[in-house]
Amino acid sequence: MKKILFTLVLFCLALAFTGAFCVYRGIEAPSSHDTFAVIDIPKGASATKIAQILQKKDLISSERLFILWCHYQKPTLKAGWYEIPPSLSIRQLVEFLEEGKNAVHKVTIPEGRASWEMPAYLQKAFPNLDTTEWNRLVHDTTFTHDLGVVADNLEGYLLPETYPFSYDAKEKDIITQMVKANLRLKTEFEEKDSPIWKRLGGWHQVLTLASLVEEETGKVDERPLIAGVFLNRLRLGISLGSDPSVRFIFKNLTGPIYKSQLDCNSPYNTRKFLGLMPGPISNPGRKAIEAVLYPQGTHQLYFVAKDDGSGTHYFSSSLKEHNKYRDIAAHNRGEK
Repeated sequence: MKKILFTLVLFCLALAFTGAFCVYRGIEAPSSHDTFAVIDIPKGASATKIAQILQKKDLISSERLFILWCHYQKPTLKAGWYEIPPSLSIRQLVEFLEEGKNAVHKVTIPEGRASWEMPAYLQKAFPNLDTTEWNRLVHDTTFTHDLGVVADNLEGYLLPETYPFSYDAKEKDIITQMVKANLRLKTEFEEKDSPIWKRLGGWHQVLTLASLVEEETGKVDERPLIAGVFLNRLRLGISLGSDPSVRFIFKNLTGPIYKSQLDCNSPYNTRKFLGLMPGPISNPGRKAIEAVLYPQGTHQLYFVAKDDGSGTHYFSSSLKEHNKYRDIAAHNRGEK
């Protein structure tokens, strides 16, 4: 009888050991899924519900093993979108979901784009992004103020950079994230106490002038000098005379600017009216903002594009010299 009981105990132990080993092997075995997979874990989803989602994507071999491991480990599985790497075991998968490193769309917004140009970049990652809703939010004064922006709209406050946007981000979420990045930059520069900030009157005016600098040149090393020219003209009461401000009015980004456009009565027309425009004409990046806050000291009052393929400008301190450079630029274009 003792031998039978002993044999039975050994058998049970062996059975338990074999079962535990099989469970362990199943939990540690890498999945057969050999590519990245994107999944959405809803808020409040149970381990059973998550197991079903994972099984449907072929990310686990057994729902039961996943549930068993979760019951044993008692992890806190976080909701959200996840980009699951290939060949994760159940144990690794549980740890991955517990870390909560949500999947993101990385989108780069180039410097100097107006708000209405941005959906074209965003729609590559978010094909269902509603352009009409985007433009409505950008020009919604209540929404603008709710974000802490003291302006009528958000033009200029959508900081261009590379963003990690959540997979389920909507128009409002994206705009909010970009504006918050702009306001963090504001705080950073505010602490440096630039005298130009006070001279211009505040962050809104800094962004407004920076948007002009951004549009006038793509050459980073020229921006502080162009900012210096604009500041000189503001100080002396000379119109800024910037064609990009007229292009902004008519959304005319390329091609000729017509005399009727140059004569328009929009307050954004710096060819006709003195001082800064009411607000930015695009969304300037950090370098353009730095150029305005820390401009190059200069006596220059004019600049004109060389049009020789270099992307740079001729600078001058007198109208006579400026006109001479305009003729040279025209010759470079083959007009004279």
